[in-house]
Amino acid sequence: METTEILVLVVSFVGLLLIGVPIAYSIGLATLATMLVSMGTWPALTTQAQRIATGLDSFALLAIPFFILAGQIMNRGGMARRLIDFARALLGLLPGALAHVNIMASMLFGAISGSAVAAASAVGGIMTPQMEEDNYDRNYTAAVNITSATTGLLIPPSNILIVYSLASGGVSIAALFLAGYLPGLLVGLSLMVVAAVIALRRGYGAAQASRIRTVLWRFLDAIPSLTLLVVVMGGIVAGFFTATEAAAVAVLYALILALIYREITFQDLPQILIDASGTTAVVLLLVATSVGMSWIMAYVNIPQQLTESLLALTDNGIVILLLINVILLCVGIFMDITPAVLIFTPIFLPIATALGIDPIHFGIIIVLNLCIGLCTPPVGSVLFVGVGVAGTRIAEVTRPLLPFFIAMIAALMVVTYFPGLSLWLPGLFLE
Repeated sequence: METTEILVLVVSFVGLLLIGVPIAYSIGLATLATMLVSMGTWPALTTQAQRIATGLDSFALLAIPFFILAGQIMNRGGMARRLIDFARALLGLLPGALAHVNIMASMLFGAISGSAVAAASAVGGIMTPQMEEDNYDRNYTAAVNITSATTGLLIPPSNILIVYSLASGGVSIAALFLAGYLPGLLVGLSLMVVAAVIALRRGYGAAQASRIRTVLWRFLDAIPSLTLLVVVMGGIVAGFFTATEAAAVAVLYALILALIYREITFQDLPQILIDASGTTAVVLLLVATSVGMSWIMAYVNIPQQLTESLLALTDNGIVILLLINVILLCVGIFMDITPAVLIFTPIFLPIATALGIDPIHFGIIIVLNLCIGLCTPPVGSVLFVGVGVAGTRIAEVTRPLLPFFIAMIAALMVVTYFPGLSLWLPGLFLE
Protein backbone atom coordinates (compact mmCIF):
# COMPACT_ATOMS: atom_id res chain seq x y z
CA MET A 1 0.00 0.00 0.00
CA GLU A 2 2.81 2.40 0.88
CA THR A 3 4.37 1.84 -2.54
CA THR A 4 1.10 2.87 -4.21
CA GLU A 5 0.87 6.01 -2.09
CA ILE A 6 4.46 7.00 -2.83
CA LEU A 7 3.85 6.47 -6.55
CA VAL A 8 0.70 8.62 -6.45
CA LEU A 9 2.53 11.39 -4.55
CA VAL A 10 5.52 11.50 -6.90
CA VAL A 11 3.62 11.11 -10.18
CA SER A 12 0.92 13.65 -9.32
CA PHE A 13 3.40 16.21 -8.02
CA VAL A 14 5.79 15.94 -10.97
CA GLY A 15 2.89 15.81 -13.44
CA LEU A 16 1.31 18.97 -12.06
CA LEU A 17 4.63 20.80 -12.22
CA LEU A 18 5.20 19.70 -15.82
CA ILE A 19 1.86 21.12 -16.97
CA GLY A 20 2.63 24.45 -15.36
CA VAL A 21 0.58 24.35 -12.15
CA PRO A 22 2.11 26.74 -9.53
CA ILE A 23 4.23 24.88 -7.03
CA ALA A 24 2.07 25.64 -3.98
CA TYR A 25 -1.01 24.19 -5.71
CA SER A 26 1.02 21.26 -7.03
CA ILE A 27 2.14 20.40 -3.51
CA GLY A 28 -1.36 20.75 -2.06
CA LEU A 29 -3.10 18.74 -4.80
CA ALA A 30 -0.47 15.98 -4.81
CA THR A 31 -0.79 15.71 -1.03
CA LEU A 32 -4.58 15.55 -1.26
CA ALA A 33 -4.45 12.89 -3.99
CA THR A 34 -2.18 10.74 -1.81
CA MET A 35 -4.45 11.18 1.21
CA LEU A 36 -7.47 10.18 -0.87
CA VAL A 37 -5.75 6.94 -1.86
CA SER A 38 -4.63 6.27 1.70
CA MET A 39 -7.63 7.40 3.79
CA GLY A 40 -10.73 7.88 1.69
CA THR A 41 -12.61 11.06 0.84
CA TRP A 42 -13.76 12.67 4.08
CA PRO A 43 -10.75 11.77 6.24
CA ALA A 44 -8.46 13.05 3.48
CA LEU A 45 -10.30 16.38 3.16
CA THR A 46 -10.43 16.99 6.91
CA THR A 47 -6.82 15.93 7.43
CA GLN A 48 -5.61 18.21 4.64
CA ALA A 49 -7.52 21.14 6.15
CA GLN A 50 -6.12 20.39 9.61
CA ARG A 51 -2.56 20.13 8.32
CA ILE A 52 -2.82 23.47 6.52
CA ALA A 53 -4.32 25.19 9.57
CA THR A 54 -1.90 23.72 12.12
CA GLY A 55 1.05 24.31 9.77
CA LEU A 56 0.50 28.04 10.05
CA ASP A 57 -0.30 27.99 13.78
CA SER A 58 3.17 28.99 14.90
CA PHE A 59 4.35 32.07 16.77
CA ALA A 60 7.76 31.84 15.06
CA LEU A 61 6.13 32.13 11.63
CA LEU A 62 4.86 35.61 12.55
CA ALA A 63 8.42 36.80 12.04
CA ILE A 64 8.20 36.13 8.30
CA PRO A 65 5.55 38.75 7.38
CA PHE A 66 7.30 41.29 9.60
CA PHE A 67 10.69 40.68 7.98
CA ILE A 68 9.08 40.79 4.52
CA LEU A 69 7.48 44.15 5.37
CA ALA A 70 10.79 45.45 6.74
CA GLY A 71 12.47 44.36 3.50
CA GLN A 72 9.88 46.21 1.41
CA ILE A 73 10.41 49.38 3.42
CA MET A 74 14.19 49.08 3.13
CA ASN A 75 13.95 48.42 -0.60
CA ARG A 76 12.16 51.71 -1.14
CA GLY A 77 13.65 53.64 1.76
CA GLY A 78 17.07 54.50 0.34
CA MET A 79 19.06 51.97 2.35
CA ALA A 80 20.29 49.99 -0.66
CA ARG A 81 21.78 53.12 -2.26
CA ARG A 82 23.64 54.09 0.92
CA LEU A 83 25.06 50.60 1.36
CA ILE A 84 26.19 50.58 -2.29
CA ASP A 85 27.88 53.97 -1.86
CA PHE A 86 29.72 52.66 1.18
CA ALA A 87 30.80 49.46 -0.58
CA ARG A 88 31.97 51.44 -3.61
CA ALA A 89 34.06 53.80 -1.49
CA LEU A 90 35.59 50.84 0.37
CA LEU A 91 36.32 48.54 -2.60
CA GLY A 92 37.01 51.05 -5.37
CA LEU A 93 40.67 50.13 -5.79
CA LEU A 94 40.12 46.42 -6.50
CA PRO A 95 40.21 45.02 -10.06
CA GLY A 96 36.67 44.65 -11.29
CA ALA A 97 35.63 46.91 -8.44
CA LEU A 98 31.98 47.28 -9.40
CA ALA A 99 31.44 43.50 -9.32
CA HIS A 100 32.89 43.43 -5.79
CA VAL A 101 30.67 46.36 -4.84
CA ASN A 102 27.65 44.43 -6.13
CA ILE A 103 28.59 41.37 -4.07
CA MET A 104 29.31 43.30 -0.87
CA ALA A 105 26.20 45.45 -1.20
CA SER A 106 24.08 42.32 -1.77
CA MET A 107 25.57 40.74 1.35
CA LEU A 108 24.80 43.83 3.43
CA PHE A 109 21.34 44.55 2.02
CA GLY A 110 20.34 40.90 1.86
CA ALA A 111 21.36 40.48 5.48
CA ILE A 112 19.35 43.52 6.54
CA SER A 113 16.25 42.65 4.51
CA GLY A 114 16.44 38.86 4.84
CA SER A 115 15.36 38.47 1.21
CA ALA A 116 17.40 37.34 -1.79
CA VAL A 117 14.76 38.60 -4.20
CA ALA A 118 14.76 42.05 -2.57
CA ALA A 119 18.56 42.19 -2.74
CA ALA A 120 18.61 41.17 -6.42
CA SER A 121 16.01 43.79 -7.24
CA ALA A 122 17.30 46.69 -5.14
CA VAL A 123 21.05 46.25 -5.59
CA GLY A 124 20.77 45.04 -9.18
CA GLY A 125 18.56 47.95 -10.12
CA ILE A 126 21.24 50.41 -8.99
CA MET A 127 24.39 48.52 -9.97
CA THR A 128 23.41 47.25 -13.44
CA PRO A 129 23.37 50.69 -15.14
CA GLN A 130 26.63 51.65 -13.42
CA MET A 131 28.38 48.45 -14.51
CA GLU A 132 27.12 48.79 -18.08
CA GLU A 133 28.39 52.37 -18.14
CA ASP A 134 31.85 51.03 -17.23
CA ASN A 135 31.63 48.47 -20.08
CA TYR A 136 30.91 45.37 -18.00
CA ASP A 137 29.21 42.62 -19.97
CA ARG A 138 25.49 42.69 -19.18
CA ASN A 139 25.19 38.92 -18.75
CA TYR A 140 28.19 38.85 -16.44
CA THR A 141 26.64 41.70 -14.43
CA ALA A 142 23.43 39.70 -14.09
CA ALA A 143 25.35 36.59 -12.97
CA VAL A 144 27.16 38.55 -10.25
CA ASN A 145 23.92 40.08 -9.00
CA ILE A 146 21.96 36.80 -9.05
CA THR A 147 24.46 34.70 -7.11
CA SER A 148 25.47 37.35 -4.57
CA ALA A 149 21.82 38.07 -3.69
CA THR A 150 21.51 34.62 -2.07
CA THR A 151 24.07 35.41 0.65
CA GLY A 152 21.39 37.29 2.59
CA LEU A 153 19.57 34.00 3.20
CA LEU A 154 22.52 32.82 5.30
CA ILE A 155 23.55 36.08 6.94
CA PRO A 156 20.78 36.88 9.46
CA PRO A 157 18.05 37.81 9.85
CA SER A 158 16.83 35.16 7.43
CA ASN A 159 13.27 34.03 6.81
CA ILE A 160 14.34 30.64 5.50
CA LEU A 161 16.25 29.83 8.69
CA ILE A 162 13.00 30.47 10.58
CA VAL A 163 11.28 28.02 8.24
CA TYR A 164 14.01 25.44 8.90
CA SER A 165 13.50 25.89 12.64
CA LEU A 166 9.83 25.04 12.14
CA ALA A 167 10.58 22.03 9.92
CA SER A 168 13.23 20.65 12.27
CA GLY A 169 10.96 20.63 15.27
CA GLY A 170 12.24 23.71 17.07
CA VAL A 171 15.99 24.20 16.54
CA SER A 172 16.93 27.53 18.14
CA ILE A 173 16.41 30.43 15.73
CA ALA A 174 19.03 32.48 17.57
CA ALA A 175 21.57 29.67 17.13
CA LEU A 176 20.71 29.33 13.43
CA PHE A 177 21.08 33.08 12.91
CA LEU A 178 24.53 33.06 14.52
CA ALA A 179 25.52 29.93 12.61
CA GLY A 180 24.80 31.62 9.27
CA TYR A 181 27.32 34.45 9.57
CA LEU A 182 30.59 32.72 8.70
CA PRO A 183 29.16 30.47 5.93
CA GLY A 184 27.45 33.54 4.41
CA LEU A 185 30.70 35.47 4.46
CA LEU A 186 32.52 32.48 2.97
CA VAL A 187 30.09 32.36 0.04
CA GLY A 188 30.49 36.10 -0.52
CA LEU A 189 34.29 35.89 -0.47
CA SER A 190 34.21 32.90 -2.84
CA LEU A 191 32.16 34.93 -5.31
CA MET A 192 34.63 37.82 -4.96
CA VAL A 193 37.52 35.51 -5.83
CA VAL A 194 35.76 34.46 -9.02
CA ALA A 195 34.95 38.10 -9.83
CA ALA A 196 38.60 39.06 -9.33
CA VAL A 197 39.84 36.30 -11.66
CA ILE A 198 37.34 37.28 -14.36
CA ALA A 199 38.25 40.96 -13.93
CA LEU A 200 41.93 40.20 -14.54
CA ARG A 201 41.12 38.09 -17.61
CA ARG A 202 38.74 40.64 -19.14
CA GLY A 203 40.52 43.78 -18.10
CA TYR A 204 37.81 45.16 -15.85
CA GLY A 205 39.65 47.88 -13.99
CA ALA A 206 39.30 49.53 -10.64
CA ALA A 207 36.74 52.22 -10.06
CA GLN A 208 37.69 55.72 -9.05
CA ALA A 209 39.78 55.63 -5.89
CA SER A 210 38.15 57.11 -2.82
CA ARG A 211 39.88 59.23 -0.25
CA ILE A 212 39.84 58.11 3.36
CA ARG A 213 37.59 61.06 4.13
CA THR A 214 35.08 59.82 1.54
CA VAL A 215 35.17 56.27 2.90
CA LEU A 216 34.51 57.54 6.42
CA TRP A 217 31.67 59.76 5.22
CA ARG A 218 30.03 56.91 3.30
CA PHE A 219 30.43 54.66 6.32
CA LEU A 220 28.79 57.22 8.60
CA ASP A 221 25.95 57.56 6.10
CA ALA A 222 25.46 53.77 6.10
CA ILE A 223 25.67 53.34 9.88
CA PRO A 224 21.92 53.84 10.52
CA SER A 225 21.14 51.05 8.04
CA LEU A 226 23.83 48.75 9.42
CA THR A 227 22.64 49.41 12.96
CA LEU A 228 19.52 47.39 12.19
CA LEU A 229 21.65 44.24 12.18
CA VAL A 230 23.01 45.12 15.62
CA VAL A 231 19.55 45.88 16.98
CA VAL A 232 17.98 42.67 15.65
CA MET A 233 20.78 40.22 16.40
CA GLY A 234 21.91 41.94 19.59
CA GLY A 235 18.39 41.86 20.96
CA ILE A 236 17.91 38.19 20.09
CA VAL A 237 21.27 37.01 21.44
CA ALA A 238 20.97 39.11 24.60
CA GLY A 239 17.49 37.71 25.20
CA PHE A 240 15.72 41.07 25.04
CA PHE A 241 13.22 39.74 22.50
CA THR A 242 12.40 36.71 20.36
CA ALA A 243 12.97 36.49 16.60
CA THR A 244 9.31 37.40 16.04
CA GLU A 245 9.55 40.45 18.28
CA ALA A 246 12.84 41.37 16.60
CA ALA A 247 11.08 41.31 13.22
CA ALA A 248 8.48 43.78 14.52
CA VAL A 249 11.27 46.00 15.83
CA ALA A 250 12.93 45.81 12.40
CA VAL A 251 9.74 47.09 10.75
CA LEU A 252 9.49 50.05 13.15
CA TYR A 253 13.19 50.88 12.82
CA ALA A 254 13.15 50.66 9.01
CA LEU A 255 10.03 52.83 8.79
CA ILE A 256 11.45 55.54 11.04
CA LEU A 257 14.72 55.52 9.10
CA ALA A 258 12.99 55.68 5.71
CA LEU A 259 10.86 58.61 6.87
CA ILE A 260 13.95 60.40 8.18
CA TYR A 261 15.67 59.85 4.82
CA ARG A 262 12.48 61.18 3.15
CA GLU A 263 12.65 58.38 0.61
CA ILE A 264 9.07 57.36 1.35
CA THR A 265 6.04 59.19 2.70
CA PHE A 266 2.93 58.08 4.57
CA GLN A 267 1.14 58.08 1.22
CA ASP A 268 3.48 55.30 0.04
CA LEU A 269 2.62 53.00 2.94
CA PRO A 270 -0.61 51.48 1.53
CA GLN A 271 1.20 50.22 -1.58
CA ILE A 272 4.11 48.96 0.52
CA LEU A 273 1.67 47.05 2.74
CA ILE A 274 -0.09 45.59 -0.32
CA ASP A 275 3.22 44.44 -1.84
CA ALA A 276 4.34 42.91 1.46
CA SER A 277 0.97 41.17 1.89
CA GLY A 278 1.20 39.63 -1.57
CA THR A 279 4.67 38.25 -0.92
CA THR A 280 3.64 37.01 2.53
CA ALA A 281 0.60 35.21 1.09
CA VAL A 282 2.77 33.34 -1.41
CA VAL A 283 5.32 32.31 1.22
CA LEU A 284 2.75 31.20 3.80
CA LEU A 285 0.72 29.26 1.22
CA LEU A 286 3.92 27.39 0.37
CA VAL A 287 4.52 26.77 4.06
CA ALA A 288 0.95 25.52 4.65
CA THR A 289 0.86 23.10 1.73
CA SER A 290 4.43 21.91 2.35
CA VAL A 291 3.61 21.04 5.96
CA GLY A 292 0.78 18.86 4.63
CA MET A 293 3.12 17.09 2.21
CA SER A 294 5.68 16.55 4.98
CA TRP A 295 2.97 14.96 7.12
CA ILE A 296 1.78 12.54 4.43
CA MET A 297 5.37 11.60 3.63
CA ALA A 298 5.90 10.73 7.28
CA TYR A 299 2.56 8.89 7.30
CA VAL A 300 3.70 6.57 4.49
CA ASN A 301 7.16 6.17 6.09
CA ILE A 302 9.19 7.82 3.34
CA PRO A 303 11.76 9.35 5.76
CA GLN A 304 12.27 6.05 7.56
CA GLN A 305 12.63 4.09 4.32
CA LEU A 306 15.09 6.59 2.86
CA THR A 307 17.11 6.65 6.08
CA GLU A 308 17.34 2.87 6.12
CA SER A 309 18.25 2.77 2.42
CA LEU A 310 21.06 5.33 2.70
CA LEU A 311 22.49 3.80 5.88
CA ALA A 312 22.31 0.34 4.30
CA LEU A 313 24.16 1.67 1.25
CA THR A 314 27.08 2.96 3.32
CA ASP A 315 27.85 3.93 6.89
CA ASN A 316 30.50 6.43 5.77
CA GLY A 317 29.34 9.87 6.94
CA ILE A 318 31.36 11.68 4.28
CA VAL A 319 29.73 9.70 1.47
CA ILE A 320 26.22 10.06 2.90
CA LEU A 321 26.61 13.83 3.25
CA LEU A 322 27.84 13.98 -0.33
CA LEU A 323 24.80 12.01 -1.50
CA ILE A 324 22.45 14.27 0.46
CA ASN A 325 24.06 17.34 -1.08
CA VAL A 326 23.74 15.92 -4.59
CA ILE A 327 20.06 15.09 -4.02
CA LEU A 328 19.38 18.57 -2.63
CA LEU A 329 21.20 20.25 -5.52
CA CYS A 330 18.91 18.36 -7.90
CA VAL A 331 15.85 19.22 -5.80
CA GLY A 332 16.80 22.90 -5.84
CA ILE A 333 16.66 22.97 -9.62
CA PHE A 334 12.97 22.05 -9.63
CA MET A 335 11.63 23.33 -6.29
CA ASP A 336 11.65 26.69 -4.52
CA ILE A 337 13.65 26.92 -1.31
CA THR A 338 10.73 27.23 1.15
CA PRO A 339 8.84 24.04 0.25
CA ALA A 340 12.13 22.20 -0.27
CA VAL A 341 13.24 23.00 3.29
CA LEU A 342 9.86 22.04 4.74
CA ILE A 343 9.60 18.79 2.80
CA PHE A 344 13.16 17.50 2.86
CA THR A 345 14.27 18.55 6.34
CA PRO A 346 12.11 15.84 8.00
CA ILE A 347 13.52 13.33 5.50
CA PHE A 348 17.23 14.08 5.81
CA LEU A 349 17.54 15.44 9.36
CA PRO A 350 17.09 11.98 10.97
CA ILE A 351 19.89 10.69 8.75
CA ALA A 352 22.10 13.61 9.72
CA THR A 353 21.45 13.16 13.44
CA ALA A 354 22.11 9.42 13.11
CA LEU A 355 25.54 10.39 11.79
CA GLY A 356 26.10 12.71 14.76
CA ILE A 357 25.63 15.93 12.78
CA ASP A 358 24.36 18.88 14.78
CA PRO A 359 20.89 20.03 13.59
CA ILE A 360 22.15 23.63 13.53
CA HIS A 361 25.02 22.70 11.24
CA PHE A 362 22.70 20.66 9.02
CA GLY A 363 20.33 23.61 8.73
CA ILE A 364 23.10 25.75 7.28
CA ILE A 365 24.05 22.95 4.88
CA ILE A 366 20.52 22.55 3.53
CA VAL A 367 19.89 26.30 3.19
CA LEU A 368 23.23 26.98 1.46
CA ASN A 369 22.61 24.04 -0.86
CA LEU A 370 19.14 25.21 -1.85
CA CYS A 371 20.37 28.80 -2.32
CA ILE A 372 22.16 27.52 -5.40
CA GLY A 373 18.82 26.32 -6.76
CA LEU A 374 17.45 29.86 -6.55
CA CYS A 375 19.90 30.79 -9.31
CA THR A 376 19.00 27.94 -11.67
CA PRO A 377 16.16 27.41 -14.15
CA PRO A 378 13.33 26.46 -14.33
CA VAL A 379 12.04 27.76 -10.96
CA GLY A 380 14.89 29.95 -9.69
CA SER A 381 13.11 33.03 -8.35
CA VAL A 382 16.31 35.05 -7.91
CA LEU A 383 17.38 34.08 -11.44
CA PHE A 384 14.16 35.47 -12.89
CA VAL A 385 14.44 38.72 -10.93
CA GLY A 386 18.12 39.18 -11.80
CA VAL A 387 17.53 38.53 -15.50
CA GLY A 388 14.60 40.94 -15.51
CA VAL A 389 16.58 43.68 -13.79
CA ALA A 390 19.47 43.28 -16.24
CA GLY A 391 17.17 43.16 -19.27
CA THR A 392 18.68 39.95 -20.62
CA ARG A 393 17.60 36.30 -21.08
CA ILE A 394 18.12 33.15 -19.05
CA ALA A 395 19.88 31.35 -21.91
CA GLU A 396 22.42 34.16 -22.18
CA VAL A 397 23.14 34.27 -18.44
CA THR A 398 23.63 30.51 -17.97
CA ARG A 399 27.27 30.39 -19.09
CA PRO A 400 28.43 33.41 -17.03
CA LEU A 401 26.77 31.81 -14.01
CA LEU A 402 28.84 28.60 -14.19
CA PRO A 403 32.06 29.85 -12.49
CA PHE A 404 29.98 31.38 -9.70
CA PHE A 405 28.10 28.08 -9.27
CA ILE A 406 31.44 26.30 -8.89
CA ALA A 407 32.47 28.80 -6.20
CA MET A 408 29.19 28.31 -4.32
CA ILE A 409 29.47 24.51 -4.50
CA ALA A 410 33.07 24.72 -3.22
CA ALA A 411 31.85 26.84 -0.30
CA LEU A 412 29.10 24.28 0.31
CA MET A 413 31.67 21.49 0.56
CA VAL A 414 33.74 23.50 3.05
CA VAL A 415 30.66 24.23 5.18
CA THR A 416 29.55 20.59 4.99
CA TYR A 417 32.80 19.02 6.12
CA PHE A 418 34.00 21.70 8.56
CA PRO A 419 31.16 22.01 11.09
CA GLY A 420 33.10 24.42 13.25
CA LEU A 421 32.47 27.11 10.65
CA SER A 422 28.76 26.96 11.50
CA LEU A 423 28.92 26.04 15.17
CA TRP A 424 31.68 28.33 16.47
CA LEU A 425 29.56 31.49 16.93
CA PRO A 426 26.54 29.73 18.50
CA GLY A 427 28.90 27.99 20.90
CA LEU A 428 30.62 31.27 21.70
CA PHE A 429 27.53 33.37 22.39
CA LEU A 430 24.84 30.91 23.49
CA GLU A 431 26.67 28.57 25.85
